[in-house]
Amino acid sequence: MSLDTISSSPLHTQPASLTTHSVPVEHLDYKYIEKCSDLKYLEKILGVLRSGKEGIYPHLTEFCEKHVEKLDPRSRALRKENFPATSASFSKDEWDQITNELQTWENEIKINDVELNKQLFFCNDVNIPPVRGSNCSIQKVTYSGDKAYSKTRHLPRSYQDWDKFDVEKECAKIDETLTTNESAAIIDDSLLKIQSKIDTTGLTEQEKVVLANREKDKGNEAFRAGDYEEAVTYYTRSVYIMPMTTAYNNRAQAEIKLQRWYDVLSDCERVLQLEPHNTKALLRRATAYKQLENLQMAHDDINAVLRSEPNNMSAQRLLEEISKKINAHIHHKPNKGKKLLIQEVEDDDDDDDDDGDEKDDMPCAGGQSAGENRQAAVRGGMGNAQKKAHSGGARGPTANKYKVKAEGEPAAVANRKNLANGNSTAQPANGRPDSPGEERTESTCASGALPPPLARLKNEGNQLFKNGQFGDALEKYTQAITGFTEAAIDSPEDLCILYSNRAACYLKDGNSSDCIADCSRALELQPFSLKPLLRRAMAYESLERYRKAYVDYKTALQIDSSIQAAHDSVNRITRLLIEQDGAEWRQKLPEIPAVPVSLRQHHTAATSSTHLHKENDTQEAARRAEARFTSLKTEGNELVKKGQYQEAVGKYSECLKLKSDECAIFTNRALCFIKLKRFAEAKQDCNSALNLESSNKKAFYRRALANKGLKDYEACSSDLQEVLRLDTSVQEAQQELDEVTALLKQQRATGSPSQPRRDITITEVEDYDEEGDAVKSSSDGEQKSTSQTINLQPSNAYEFGQALNAARSLNDTAACAQLLRTVPPDSLPQYVSTQLDGHTLSFIMKTLDTHLLASEPGVVYQLLDHLHTTERFSMVLMMLNPDERRQMTQLFEHLCSVDCEDFSQNDIKNLANKYI
Repeated sequence: MSLDTISSSPLHTQPASLTTHSVPVEHLDYKYIEKCSDLKYLEKILGVLRSGKEGIYPHLTEFCEKHVEKLDPRSRALRKENFPATSASFSKDEWDQITNELQTWENEIKINDVELNKQLFFCNDVNIPPVRGSNCSIQKVTYSGDKAYSKTRHLPRSYQDWDKFDVEKECAKIDETLTTNESAAIIDDSLLKIQSKIDTTGLTEQEKVVLANREKDKGNEAFRAGDYEEAVTYYTRSVYIMPMTTAYNNRAQAEIKLQRWYDVLSDCERVLQLEPHNTKALLRRATAYKQLENLQMAHDDINAVLRSEPNNMSAQRLLEEISKKINAHIHHKPNKGKKLLIQEVEDDDDDDDDDGDEKDDMPCAGGQSAGENRQAAVRGGMGNAQKKAHSGGARGPTANKYKVKAEGEPAAVANRKNLANGNSTAQPANGRPDSPGEERTESTCASGALPPPLARLKNEGNQLFKNGQFGDALEKYTQAITGFTEAAIDSPEDLCILYSNRAACYLKDGNSSDCIADCSRALELQPFSLKPLLRRAMAYESLERYRKAYVDYKTALQIDSSIQAAHDSVNRITRLLIEQDGAEWRQKLPEIPAVPVSLRQHHTAATSSTHLHKENDTQEAARRAEARFTSLKTEGNELVKKGQYQEAVGKYSECLKLKSDECAIFTNRALCFIKLKRFAEAKQDCNSALNLESSNKKAFYRRALANKGLKDYEACSSDLQEVLRLDTSVQEAQQELDEVTALLKQQRATGSPSQPRRDITITEVEDYDEEGDAVKSSSDGEQKSTSQTINLQPSNAYEFGQALNAARSLNDTAACAQLLRTVPPDSLPQYVSTQLDGHTLSFIMKTLDTHLLASEPGVVYQLLDHLHTTERFSMVLMMLNPDERRQMTQLFEHLCSVDCEDFSQNDIKNLANKYI
């Protein structure tokens, strides 16, 4: 039989006694496998080879696999089973990493489980909302059960009984029973609403995320059910736990359903602060703007959405609606003409016009009237072509907002005359700024100082404005204005400032109408004041009263042409007016008042003088600081030469307050710390020096000495080798390296730790009373106590903890104060992390209040600012008793009463929230 015949029909040509799984043993051969072309038969051969029934032939098996792969690369026989990996499948490092990660994960799960079991966020009586859509709770019905009924067992009915069974009668009985026993829902009007806040004290970030998502999902469910009020409440709970853009966006959508447009704007603004290009926030803000008739802002938001998502169908539909509204508004808006009445009048302060309007009695430079100057400005730079100048002596009327009343306001009239004559001053006599955090920029005359109560209200309003609390600041300014009016104080400048500041609050709160009213009052008191003009212009622009906004911006630019924001606004409004009114837009503008030349010159001179004074003051302050720095450094160096290292540390510390980037000061102070055996602080100073200058030999050498003092010989050896690498001629470094190498070998040979514990000496002494006699005990006739020698210069966290415990056991607050002075505030959490408990925290608070607050309030604030970052601090805080909490509150009250440049009242309040 030929080989081809065998390969074509192997199953029929071989006797059954010579085959294994229908494959003859002779076919387990290289030549046969190479010439065989029957794929299925080759797969059977491969199965026999892999089974090992005829022996293990790895090379023949591999040869057969390659031949099968040539015939069919996707053959199922080529698939190999992947056995589960074991430790033998990995290297030692890989297996250690896997086991460590699994162990870490297991520990985290156990810790989280324990913490979750300790604290229940929801109990059976609290935070359970009522049935959606109602304000009622279902009466809880408890079934006591009928014992006789429960014990009676009903037997099955017979067929005869079923024939006599009256179905209708039994159904009626059942209905009657249900009607009698049914408990109606009890409407409880006093039921509390769902709380919008959740206590998240002690929660980890991961737990907060889970809880916030849970509340958001509840809000989504309420939204789908159409209960938008409840949805807003749940979304509010979610953002209270953790601010997320999805929750803010969802709450904005629910508020759209409730038509709370200003709340929608607020939520969208928060989303855009977190994600500036969030599409949903832009769309929803555009919807709110559309409903508030602020079409231009809505149009801008939709365009921003379409720039990022051109195929957004919702944005396209909304844009089409807004565009139709804008076009309808432009076409149907009536064009109102404005009549101007130009009269020749006498320049008399005491005469009134027949129609009751006030005259502009301010003469201008060069003998021209204010009206002539205004007309000249109109013809020249303002572009108001339709305003024609009258012949000599004609005066154009000025809008009332630029005038000072002639009757009842003699100070304002006098002030206006002074401005015209160039006698005004850039700063008031009291030198107070007119708005929070800003210096005065308007040209106004000097004014008297405000009474203390009004000045305090104004300062409080300024501070609230700086903190972004515009509503509270507005109340303070309103109280100041009311008190000013009731007291009949003759100081128009101060009243102008108050109105201007209150207008800024209105503008921040979006109340443009009241902002315009206050700015107009301020301009009546002080014509051409810069800030009221700019604020009123912004308010006009937000109300789309573009012509009046244009006039105010142009007036402000006459006073100060360097205001870039005003230039940008003018360009933007010009484009809008051209689109709205066409080529004739200038003719429809109100009259632009001309600012007196003397006022402009004075404002320019005042601004230049202010900048010059600031620059000179800055240079003078820098020169004085440099001179003081040099003097302190020299004094510190002299003290080091005399061996007075503690005093030298004080001088170098003062130097660092003036110049914190001076590397030599850090290395010099590190030397003093080494001499004082304060090795931890010396090491810290060397690290600071190396951060400023990475190749400083002195810093490396002195850090090596500090590490040697801390018995960290390996780090010491490394630093000394770095010194020798930078400069091989330093013999002291070589000698220290030899000594440290010997110490390191000795340490390794003995197996002693690098930082051995130090013994604290405990001495027994007799406890004497005031008369000098020993106090006798009832048991042994003599009472003894232990007095611990406290180490006031600890070099590590362990020694600090031992010293702190010793001071607390002796109730020695003075020693504790000395300990706290020696520790850098930012290192305090690491030093007390293993020692912190309720009693220790209370002892530290007592020490800060009784010993450090009066002399070093800045140090107290810094220590408190870092202490709350200690691990387990929140847990320790919960363990304090009422007396300890009262002591903590007393500390912060005392701290609030101290005046210090290192912190403000707001800083203390924010810090107190983390403790109380």
